[in-house]
Amino acid sequence: MNMQRIGGWAAIVEAAAYGFGIAVAFSALAAFMGGTLDPIETVAFIVDHHSLLYVWNTVIYLLFGVALVVLVIALHQRLEGASPGLVNTSSAFGLVWAGLVLASGMVFNVGMDVVIDLHAAGDAGAASTWIAISAVQDGLGGGNELVGGVWTLLVSWAALRAKVLPRGLNGLGMIVGGAGIVTILPGAAALGIVFGLGQLVWFAWLGVVMIRSGVATAGRRPSVEAGAA
Repeated sequence: MNMQRIGGWAAIVEAAAYGFGIAVAFSALAAFMGGTLDPIETVAFIVDHHSLLYVWNTVIYLLFGVALVVLVIALHQRLEGASPGLVNTSSAFGLVWAGLVLASGMVFNVGMDVVIDLHAAGDAGAASTWIAISAVQDGLGGGNELVGGVWTLLVSWAALRAKVLPRGLNGLGMIVGGAGIVTILPGAAALGIVFGLGQLVWFAWLGVVMIRSGVATAGRRPSVEAGAA
């Protein structure tokens, strides 16, 4: 299995993680995600739904972050013929985003355990502790999509210039990346769902393209090697 196919499957994992995350967020975790709970109610929700929150967070942050590293490397390899400066910059943002996503997920999971222990000990500071943890987690990437948006836009732009991915896919990536960047503006956080849904489609499309190209490349390899012999 070559790197393009591996990267393609990583992109499929990204899309699946988005789909799972959005589905659970708007169903079982709707109250937690909707911002309608006060700090004390939030802690109670965390205690009652700890296992679900752990699985959900592990998928959308930790699994996503690991797959993202693989995808960034595969795309860097695919875009080697494009502008080196643009490709290197996009890959740097991609790896930074992966690091932030992983850190955000680990802070969330460890923070939940701390809050649950405080709650079990009857510590009234559990709610304020969660507020602080949540602020750190949001700052690392849960609250805005700047870095992910920059990576998506730049890698799509590089692919458009290199003509190595479909134009429609690159156009979608640039639109989605722009939406992610705008989430840093006050009152624009709602665009995060546009970014998430758009990236779900973009990752799935990208995965299919990369897997197919990887299959085609693998299929050509024996004849090339035979010719060389």
